[in-house]
Amino acid sequence: MNTLKVALLGCGNVGSQVARILLDDGQDLARRSGARLELAGIAVRNVDAPRDVELPRELFTEDAEALVKDADVVIELMGGMEPARSLILRAVEHGASVVTGNKALLAADGPALYEMAAAADVELYFEAAVAGAIPILRPISESLAGDRITRVLGIVNGTTNYILDQMDTTGADFADALKAAQALGYAEADPTADIEGLDAAAKGTLLASLAFHTVFPLDAVRCQGITSITAADIEAARDTGFVIKLLAIAEKQTAKDGTAGVSVRVHPTLLPRTHPLAAVHGAFNAVFVEAENAGQLMFYGQGAGGRPTASAVVGDVVAAARRIVSGGRGRTETTGEQLQVLGEDSILTSYYIGLDVADQPGVLAKIAHVFADHGVSIEVMRQTMHTEDLPGIADGSAAAELRIITHRGTEASLAATVEAIKDLDVVNSVTSVLRVEGV
Repeated sequence: MNTLKVALLGCGNVGSQVARILLDDGQDLARRSGARLELAGIAVRNVDAPRDVELPRELFTEDAEALVKDADVVIELMGGMEPARSLILRAVEHGASVVTGNKALLAADGPALYEMAAAADVELYFEAAVAGAIPILRPISESLAGDRITRVLGIVNGTTNYILDQMDTTGADFADALKAAQALGYAEADPTADIEGLDAAAKGTLLASLAFHTVFPLDAVRCQGITSITAADIEAARDTGFVIKLLAIAEKQTAKDGTAGVSVRVHPTLLPRTHPLAAVHGAFNAVFVEAENAGQLMFYGQGAGGRPTASAVVGDVVAAARRIVSGGRGRTETTGEQLQVLGEDSILTSYYIGLDVADQPGVLAKIAHVFADHGVSIEVMRQTMHTEDLPGIADGSAAAELRIITHRGTEASLAATVEAIKDLDVVNSVTSVLRVEGV
C-alpha cells in the first residue's frame, strides 16, 4: 500500500481535531482511501502554544514552506487571505492536492485557484468551507450534476441562527442573545462577520457558483445582517405564523429581457413555521435545495465546531487520496455557464411590511392606492389596535398597526412602494420590512 504524506497548515480548533483523526484512525482511513495517510507535519505560528488536543511535539514546525514542498496532500486551515493563498499555490505547484475550509479565500479568489489546480492536474477540495459537517458541496456538484437546480436556501451561519432562535424561543432581545452566543463560543469577541451577514455571503457565493455553474464574485451578493431585528419583529412574526431566519439564497430567475439570471442574496427572512428550515434551532445549519427533477431536498446538521468540521476535512482528504491512488481527476467545480447576476429590477421576492398608522377612515384606501400605483399586490393584510397613543399622532387619536405580506414582485418595485408609503400623512412609521420565502 502506498504512503501519502499529508501536511497540515494550522492547528486551531478544527486543525487539532483533524490531526487527532489522522493519527487515531489511520488504519481505517488507509482501508477507505487505498493509501496510508502519514501526517508529515503541522505548520503553526508558535510550536509552544497550548492546544486542546495533545499531539506529538515533533510534528510541529514553523516552516510551512518546507512542509508543503514534500507533501502529497496539503490541508489548509489557517484562514484569512495570506499566507494561506501563497501556500496553497505553492502546494499546487509541487503537485499536491489541497483541502481547505477557507470560505473567505475561495469566495474572493476561488476561480483563479480552481484554474491553477486544474492546470497542475491536482484536486482542490473545500467541503468544510460551507456548513461544517453537512455534506452539501459534493452532492450539489456531483449527485445533482444530472439535474437543474432552481433554488438554494441556506441557514449557513450558526451564530445568527442561535441568536434569532433565542429571540424567538426565550423572548431575549438581540443584545442579550448575542452575549449568550459569545459566552458559548458561537460568536467571536468581534461578531461583525456573523451578524452583518458577511460570513453567510461568502458561503452563499460558493453555493451559487456550484449550483449554477457560474462564477459569482462576492460583491454580487446583496447582503443584509440581523442587527436591525428587534423583539417586536420576532413577536410580530410569531403572531402571523412565521419565524425569522438569516438565509443565504441563490435563485434562478428570468430577467426583464427574458434571459436567465441568478439572484444571490443574504438577508433576514420570514419563513412559515411549517417550512422545514423553520425547525432548525440553535447553532445548527441546514441547506434546502430545489431541483427540476429531484424536487426538494434538505441537508441538516452541525455547521461549525472542531469535530464536525474536521469530519468534512478528513472526508475530503480521503477523496483526494483515492484520486491519487486510482489516477485521473474529479471535478468539484464547473463554470461552463455564465448566467448574469440579476439586479433590483429583476429579483423577485415578497415583502412583509409593518406599519404604524392612524386609525381613521380612508387609511386602508390610501395605502392600497400606493401599492396599486407601483404594481404590487397584497396577499395578506392584518390590522391590530394599539392600546396607547403613538408619538406623532394627535393626543386622543386611536392608532393601529398594519401587517402586510405582498405577492412576489421585483425588489425595485417593492422598495419603491415602501418609500412611497413613508410619505403618506396617515402613516406614522414603517416599523419593519422583511423578505418572505416559502409562501
